[in-house]
Amino acid sequence: MARKENRNLFLNALVNTGKINVTKQEIIDLCEQIGVNIPYWYINDDANRVSRGVYKVIGAKQSMPAIEMTAQVIPMKRIENVVTDLESEDLVPKAYKNYVPFGNYDDLLQVIASKLFYPVFITGHSGNGKTMSVEQVCAKLGRKFVCVSMTPETDESDLLGNFVLIDGQMVWRDGPVTVAARQGAVLCIDEVDYGAQNLAALQRVLEGKPFLLKKKNEVVTPAEGFTIVATANTKGKGSEDGRYMFTNVLNEAFLERFPMTMEQDWAPSSVEKKIIRKELESVNRADDTFADNLVTWAEAIRRTFDDSGCDEVISTRRLVHIAKAYGIFGDRVKAINFCLNRFDTDTKISFVDLYSKIDAGVNITNTTTEQTETAKVPSEEIPF
Repeated sequence: MARKENRNLFLNALVNTGKINVTKQEIIDLCEQIGVNIPYWYINDDANRVSRGVYKVIGAKQSMPAIEMTAQVIPMKRIENVVTDLESEDLVPKAYKNYVPFGNYDDLLQVIASKLFYPVFITGHSGNGKTMSVEQVCAKLGRKFVCVSMTPETDESDLLGNFVLIDGQMVWRDGPVTVAARQGAVLCIDEVDYGAQNLAALQRVLEGKPFLLKKKNEVVTPAEGFTIVATANTKGKGSEDGRYMFTNVLNEAFLERFPMTMEQDWAPSSVEKKIIRKELESVNRADDTFADNLVTWAEAIRRTFDDSGCDEVISTRRLVHIAKAYGIFGDRVKAINFCLNRFDTDTKISFVDLYSKIDAGVNITNTTTEQTETAKVPSEEIPF
């Protein structure tokens, strides 16, 4: 009985479209809207097929004489949107008290303050504050901020929206891109170079023009202030040195839609020291000497990396990790070692050995056996 009712529901909904012919995709979309299974009994009936992937509407009724048609056409329900946290929460980010502006911050501030649609691509090493700079500009300006991180699995539905089943009903849920456009927010596409073919769905969005939600047949007109900032560790040309695995070569047509590219380098020494001092103060371990030594150490490693003398760097983010570990343990060496364990043994030994030469207050012999051995390892690989 339920099957018969579903058939009647489908056929009446099909008639209600007002079309003579429909495509297979339109049939699938219609079934999603009314909550019934795909009618293969209809699709596989040769009497209903006009051509490949195209089917008759009126012919469908005539080819099913055994099915009782209801006298009253069932009206199509308006597709309802489910309200998510992304739409109901305050999207204006909070200011981070330890943030220190640097680099392209002022320029980015001007772009976002203009409320013009002007996409910006920010590229630079991992952990140097690209995404945070966008977030903190929005915090300063009181602008709504929506951030979505790309992965190889991110698809068009994740970005623009999709139908979801809630309480037995199919309802529409906007994706983060659509939410940002409707609310005039700043959309940050983080790690954009991890996306690939799925980014083609954003090309219309990147023009700042109304864009179509294909599954819903709705045109979304972006509100005033909507703009896009993409962050990446590469310039969309892939990672030649293999440091950023799974990054993709992005389509030139996609990249061309970003009129501005900002190259973000490491924060200047004076700024980075200020950042680490603030982080240490926030964990009740104010120690200007330790902050200065950490930054001096990181800069020495970065210079060596730039000269191809080592394969790893110490990022600003890594320094913040060390500062917080110091707040927990109150031990410089322990904090450094825990935060360097992500590197291979040889790299860690070299890095710890170098730090011991910068900070005379560090006693390597008080650490573990492995760390004690670092005092015997020559440091020629990382000149200082």
